Amino acid sequence: MTRSPAVSRTAPVVFGIDIGTSSTKGVLVTPTGEIIAQAVREHEVQRPAPGHVEMDAETWWQELRDIAAELIDPQADDVLAVGVSGMGPCTVLADANGAPTRPAILYGVDTRSTDQIAALNDRFGSDEILRLGGSRLSSQAAGPKIQWVRDNEPDVFERSSRLFMAASFLAHRLTGAYVLDHHSASQATPLYRADDQQWSNEHWDQVAPGIEQPRLLWAGERAGEVTAAAAEQVPGLREGTPVIAGSIDAWTEAVSVGGHHPGDLFLMYGTTFFLIATADRPMRSETMWGTAGAFCDTWSLAGGMATSGAITNWLRDLVSTGEDRADWAQLIAEAEASPPGAHGLLLLPYFAGERTPIQDPEARGVLAGLTVSHTRGDVYRAVLEATAFAVRHNLEALREAGIEVTRVVAAGGGTQGGLWTQIVSDVTGLTQVIPTTTIGASYGAAFLAVQMLADSPNAPVAPPRIEDWNPPARIEEPNPGAHRHYSQMYELYLELHRSTEVIQHSLAALQALSDR
Repeated sequence: MTRSPAVSRTAPVVFGIDIGTSSTKGVLVTPTGEIIAQAVREHEVQRPAPGHVEMDAETWWQELRDIAAELIDPQADDVLAVGVSGMGPCTVLADANGAPTRPAILYGVDTRSTDQIAALNDRFGSDEILRLGGSRLSSQAAGPKIQWVRDNEPDVFERSSRLFMAASFLAHRLTGAYVLDHHSASQATPLYRADDQQWSNEHWDQVAPGIEQPRLLWAGERAGEVTAAAAEQVPGLREGTPVIAGSIDAWTEAVSVGGHHPGDLFLMYGTTFFLIATADRPMRSETMWGTAGAFCDTWSLAGGMATSGAITNWLRDLVSTGEDRADWAQLIAEAEASPPGAHGLLLLPYFAGERTPIQDPEARGVLAGLTVSHTRGDVYRAVLEATAFAVRHNLEALREAGIEVTRVVAAGGGTQGGLWTQIVSDVTGLTQVIPTTTIGASYGAAFLAVQMLADSPNAPVAPPRIEDWNPPARIEEPNPGAHRHYSQMYELYLELHRSTEVIQHSLAALQALSDR
């Protein structure tokens, strides 16, 4: 845990919690945005079969309790509200009491529902699904994963009567309320209508019969209050403390840095890379995800990679032996010593298939141009450049869909140090605003919780402004010379995928056979 000695421990606070892919993060924040303390609990996903990525939702509740016990001093802290957030869209099926009937099926990194996607497209029509919800079906959508459980685990489906995602699962455990925010619901394609932002009863009855529809709220709306039972289990929380509905982590993190207004593009540097472009009207795309925005009367086109920071972790482990684990600072220094283009290396970052814009779960990573002269610094730089090329590929898809980007805001652990963000600016030609605080969605959840308090009758706090909470720390400008060089390499990046696609798929099939 880290604490700020500058803030009084007797100050009123809000508690923000976020369930991520590799860890759960919690934060105590004052109503003016000052961070008192942070805590992290690392965890791992389970991969019980090729293409299956799961996690026990009970872990999320236990980690919330553990982090609350670490951060909140019941004798000194006055917790005014709780903000929740989590990775998604996850598919958590539960019984009528909210007890999970199977492990949570995670977002687009879980690619099990290929057959269900094809079947639902045949049943409803691919173009109709796009018109209805703003996206074509992909591994990101929760609807086909519900259908997968129904097809493959009928006994589990029979025992299930509720649908949660990570944030709504925590909100239910804290308050007993069965709710889901609009943004999360919009990623349950084909169960949600984009134009009027409501459930599609016709599609729900065919895909999820017997599952009760959760009440729809916006992310910052009040889900309910902490129950007596939850207060007994979570140290430092009082019965009656209000809790927001919460949302998916990328959108909550966009809120934390002020990157959620029409015209904004939010870039999240993390285990996976995420992009969110916000608009003032429903957007549809053949290759990206059209969703509801974080707030009423906003919509998004979003994209995400299956891996990004995960590849840097993989490389770090690959070049480490025993306790002599490679140091991040040293790896970054070696990558900085390598020139743009990494001495002629080019990498495809499809180490777990790929989400947008190619939507190909059978894609695989490729490293081209290797010689015996290349160093690990060259390879590390090639990894960072590959993710930047993928960002540019997604940007082109956003522009083809009619998105106009007027401002770019970046956040996430990968913004620290400067090398990765500089490479992304050089590859894309975009200027990025890097905010002061980049701790992530837990901070955004805390902001939404304060905003909820400020909107309540007899508000105990003043309305917060994210510009005051989290002003810009630096601006990342592209280097024109590097951008010209990377534009040439980008064409090679696209060609490398086109020319190796059949080989990638063949190797994926061989891997599936060998994993049986």
